[in-house]
Amino acid sequence: MRLNCDLIRVIAMIVVGVSLLGTGPAVAGETDMFEAIEAIAQEIEPQLVEARRWFHQHPELSNREEKTSAEIARRLREMGYEVQTGVAHHGVVAVLEGALPGPVAAWRSDIDALPIEEAVDVPYRSTNPGVMHACGHDIHTTVGLGAAEVLMRLKDRLHGTVKFIFQPAEEGAPAGEDGGAAMMIAEGVLDHPAPEAIFGLHVMPFAEAGQVGLRPGGLMAAADTFRLNIHGRMTHGSAPQDGIDAIYVASQIVTALQALPSREVDARKSLVVSVGTFNAGDRWNIIAEEAVLTGTVRTLDSETWQQIPERFERVVAGICEANRATYTLDYERVAPVVDNDPALARFAASSLSRSLGSGNVLEVEPITASEDFAYFQQEIPGVYLFLGVANTAEGWTEYIHTPTFRPDERAILTGVTAAAALLWDFTAEDPTGAGQ
Repeated sequence: MRLNCDLIRVIAMIVVGVSLLGTGPAVAGETDMFEAIEAIAQEIEPQLVEARRWFHQHPELSNREEKTSAEIARRLREMGYEVQTGVAHHGVVAVLEGALPGPVAAWRSDIDALPIEEAVDVPYRSTNPGVMHACGHDIHTTVGLGAAEVLMRLKDRLHGTVKFIFQPAEEGAPAGEDGGAAMMIAEGVLDHPAPEAIFGLHVMPFAEAGQVGLRPGGLMAAADTFRLNIHGRMTHGSAPQDGIDAIYVASQIVTALQALPSREVDARKSLVVSVGTFNAGDRWNIIAEEAVLTGTVRTLDSETWQQIPERFERVVAGICEANRATYTLDYERVAPVVDNDPALARFAASSLSRSLGSGNVLEVEPITASEDFAYFQQEIPGVYLFLGVANTAEGWTEYIHTPTFRPDERAILTGVTAAAALLWDFTAEDPTGAGQ
């Protein structure tokens, strides 16, 4: 997950009830199946905790997940899967064909870590200096593996097909490299077989372990990054008329960009434009020849996301032209809006309410962090969930992307139960009608 630092406590969000949920009608034999899923998940919980701790101790950065990928593949093969490796560098894919007819569903787990030095004193802390699973992808990976094992044991009663996708480089490929969800899609991860729907989850410490949260529509923001170089002309500070002041021009641009949300976008839609760095000048009495701005643009509205690059550059070009400056702009797309298909979200909420209990399924407010799961949703209907990992009693409430992030491992059982039951329900009920 990508997030800007200003978000760290912004999400005092949540829990507006379960209005989107509704328990829905029970499917014949459903209670027995949920009990079977939960029983298997409970049986394998100790080994899942062990797996999570192994991944936590051996974190690897984006496009460098060699050991992580090998361990995922090893565990899947032990379960009886045929495994495809090397997808988008270090991605892993496994397919489970049920004994009964039905549609194809996919579950996505991301596997990379962050360049953060861990500050949590636990026996299984990171052994890779400066690298940490501070975004919880170790839990995401473990949940995917757990769901894969649960459903493999129930294969003879499973409808349809489930594709498990373990994705590298969600946090962003290194400069000059491709990676992540977009690269997996380009390499055919949604083909042979082609899923009718895709699901995934992300840990969040604003909900307690044992809870999940979701909403129809925009859940997480689209995100872009930019690097803007303003080129002026240097002169002595006593004679500004002889130069072109890059600092003055860049300052106007910073101010003008703030008018995009307030004057160019419908107030009922969201847009955040944040300049994170402003670097210019070499000496106190010299007019700066160059200024460099970097920052991020985020929105929960897909239409706004499509329009914003043109609007952004129009502001920059106009101000530069008015001041005789020139510019170079590197404007990069990071991820689209995580946009939960409304009908599929209602189905997922109903399924989760039955498997976890309606009191543990929250309808949440959207957040302006981003996630490249959104690229999958641009291809097929998808639903992304939040998995609560807080333990307020123990004080484990630090946010993701921080060196003190510590999730409650009891959430693993909740995640595995939720994932397996949701995939089971989708393939059995076939809400899209694709498997008929």
